[in-house]
Amino acid sequence: MQWKVGRVKITKVVELETVGSTRFILPLATNEEIQKLPWLIPHFATDEGRLKMSIHSLVVETPSHRIVVDTGLGNDKQGRNVPTWNNRSTPFLETMSAAGFAPESIDTVLCTHLHVDHVGWNTKLAGGKWVPAFANARYVFGRTEYEHWRDHSTEPDKAAVFNDSVQPIVDAGRADLIASDHRLCEEISMIPTPGHSPGHMSILIQSDGEQGLLTGDVAHHPCQMTHLDWSSTADSDQAQSAETRAALFGRFADTPTLVIGGHFSAGHIRRDGDAFRFVALG
Repeated sequence: MQWKVGRVKITKVVELETVGSTRFILPLATNEEIQKLPWLIPHFATDEGRLKMSIHSLVVETPSHRIVVDTGLGNDKQGRNVPTWNNRSTPFLETMSAAGFAPESIDTVLCTHLHVDHVGWNTKLAGGKWVPAFANARYVFGRTEYEHWRDHSTEPDKAAVFNDSVQPIVDAGRADLIASDHRLCEEISMIPTPGHSPGHMSILIQSDGEQGLLTGDVAHHPCQMTHLDWSSTADSDQAQSAETRAALFGRFADTPTLVIGGHFSAGHIRRDGDAFRFVALG
């Protein structure tokens, strides 16, 4: 799945797709409530109101950079709270290579935040040691986000994620810590969007008069763009998450903007007329 924003190309590389079993993330998104939003069907939900979601990376190609945004779950990881996220063995890097994005061709890895399902392929296991999976890349982490998890990864699952997928990047000298409003290059800048995590960032792409927004986990599912108050159980601050959603989507409500979420199954949406709701494209 690919999109273009001016001279910037975005390619989605999927690691895992799910249908249903998402009520633990969005408890208010019942089947009945989702069926009241017919614009979600079939791209983002089934006829029965079951949510469609994915875990994926986005490869963003600008005239000067080849960037991987978020890196999914990874292989061989242990200590995850979701049993099926442990000891995975998938051909994700091979799939990326087959799509034309060999790991060694990536110059930047940009993490919107440092949760388990966004950092896994930062590293791979080689000779019993966690090493950068994208050997030629600089890894860009929000400073606020990194320092929070460095200082607060006391629970075993969070410590496991930090120790196998974040700290090895720092130890290898490959990490760049940035402010949450950093401009990465001419076309790419960051927007502070805390709430899902303390230092969460979204990514604004602007090129040739067009713009796109990579929201990360500001919204896990497009239904939250209609129901701004439907915060996720994974949000560190649910009230702040709702405020951030309202502010972010309000900011872009009247401007044509391609919106791609961190777990959106069909990838992109647009505003529908004057109502604060969105419809699937394509």
